[in-house]
Amino acid sequence: MVLSVETRSTAVVIPPVQPRRLAKVPFVELADGRLQGVVSSGSDIERVYVSSIGAGTHGLSCSTNNNRPCGGLRGSSPCKHLQALLDEAEVQYGRDRVARYLRIEVDEGRSLSAGLKAHHEPSPAATVFSGFLRHLAYLERPGSSEPIPELHWFPSVSSAGEAA
Repeated sequence: MVLSVETRSTAVVIPPVQPRRLAKVPFVELADGRLQGVVSSGSDIERVYVSSIGAGTHGLSCSTNNNRPCGGLRGSSPCKHLQALLDEAEVQYGRDRVARYLRIEVDEGRSLSAGLKAHHEPSPAATVFSGFLRHLAYLERPGSSEPIPELHWFPSVSSAGEAA
């Protein structure tokens, strides 16, 4: 008997389009009506930036994890953190999926940022940063084959290597 997606307690995992390097952009997601994520600072190992681009609105937001505004974000020009986030989202999800999600129309051969009708629109960084910290906490858990109750929704992989 094959269970439909609606009757499963697991989700189908879509693998990244290409392998990602996590040092610069350790966390990227298409969620809450935004492309959002965490971008490492190029100058301070202790600092990260929480960056986001609104889907449809193209509102740009970038601040440190302690809510200090990014000095490189001015008006409608994405800062280097937002550009890194957009580049890594393209690696993770593919150009077409990111463009559809953000509702960007851009000609072939041009960058996704060229299709943004951007403006500065601060968004709450705390939610994105706490989600990133929650993901990091799972990496610190000791290995176990026992179920983790708070991850009941997470995809499981069958012995055949496919999502259950």
